Amino acid sequence: MMPELLAPAGSLEKLKVAVLYGADAVYLGGRHFSLRAGAGNFNEGEMAEGIRFAHETGARVYVTTNIFAHNRDLENLPEYIHSIHAAGVDGVIVSDPGVVDMVRQMHPDLAVHLSTQANATNWAAARFWKKRGVSRIVLARELSLNEIKEIKEQVDVELEIFIHGAMCIAYSGRCLLSSYLAGRDANQGDCAQSCRWRYRLVEEKRPGEYLALEEDERGSYILGSRDLCLIEHIPELAQAGINSFKIEGRMKSAHYVATVVKTYREALDTYLEDPVNYRFNPSWLDEISKVSHREYTTGFLFGSPGPSGQHYGGEIYRRSHNFVAIVRDYDEVSGMALVEQRNRFAIGDEVEILVPGGKNFKQRINSIYDQSGCPVESAPHPQQIIRLPLDKPAPPYSMIRRRV
Repeated sequence: MMPELLAPAGSLEKLKVAVLYGADAVYLGGRHFSLRAGAGNFNEGEMAEGIRFAHETGARVYVTTNIFAHNRDLENLPEYIHSIHAAGVDGVIVSDPGVVDMVRQMHPDLAVHLSTQANATNWAAARFWKKRGVSRIVLARELSLNEIKEIKEQVDVELEIFIHGAMCIAYSGRCLLSSYLAGRDANQGDCAQSCRWRYRLVEEKRPGEYLALEEDERGSYILGSRDLCLIEHIPELAQAGINSFKIEGRMKSAHYVATVVKTYREALDTYLEDPVNYRFNPSWLDEISKVSHREYTTGFLFGSPGPSGQHYGGEIYRRSHNFVAIVRDYDEVSGMALVEQRNRFAIGDEVEILVPGGKNFKQRINSIYDQSGCPVESAPHPQQIIRLPLDKPAPPYSMIRRRV
């Protein structure tokens, strides 16, 4: 079975971007019961439109319902489950055992995917959840490839793993740090990303003396990790029988979604076309390094990463390109694109256009026009709508970026 490429959809725009750039499926959250309260998330109308758009292009939609529910949540949860089932979602991502049971009783036909928040780390746990009606398990990020293979051999259940993106420093994301430091409950969807703040360790009686941070072979340390990147290991993941390759990033930009999805799509398709003669293309790693990221790591895939595999040096975030505009419309006769500004750009800039389903191209910006057709020197205003002559066709949702 061909592995599914699963992409984040933090908003309706990002859902469309993910699908157009090659995702087989997307995961999104509604306005309630999801662990990314800070993402755009979807109201009822947006969810219906997103599901319709995805299904028309053959993509699937999974809805995150993966909070750890309190009693107060149980009053409105059944109505919400009814509504997303009626909307036609292809599955729900759940972490709470009570919510799993609720979904199974209310809608036995609705696929239940166990969230990574549930910390499934062994085949006995996988077997337990399968008996309770879970059809797919999003495995804990702390598993090695050999452990994943053993789970697949022992239990006939779909397996999903994260292959790219930010990693929670807490055990598979069950974090208490945000609640403690910011009063925001990560397990209720309101994570303050406290693990990514800048920290220094100081002993109470030695102010101003910064101490070294230590690790051992068991795991977690202060604080945020490098970003996960497994694009160089597509063959091993596919041969392990993993059913779904998941990209993290509901809080990330549309440019991030487009770049990462398109690159993994190309790598996965290249492997599937000819597994025997497959060779990794270094340009794929260059491409995903154009978006904002921390230093990359393979995480726990080949065993404990140790300090060198988790710590990052220098700047916390890095990128080689800035996302400057998204194409809203393109006139093939005039070669003129209607674009929405996302970062300032000006005449004379060398830019690259990322095209959904097509080949990227570069050009110099020689002219810019405002909506009324008057020439301007630059596009300085956030979300400014302008007209831009392009050297080659660029359909809606093409991304324009320039080197930092």
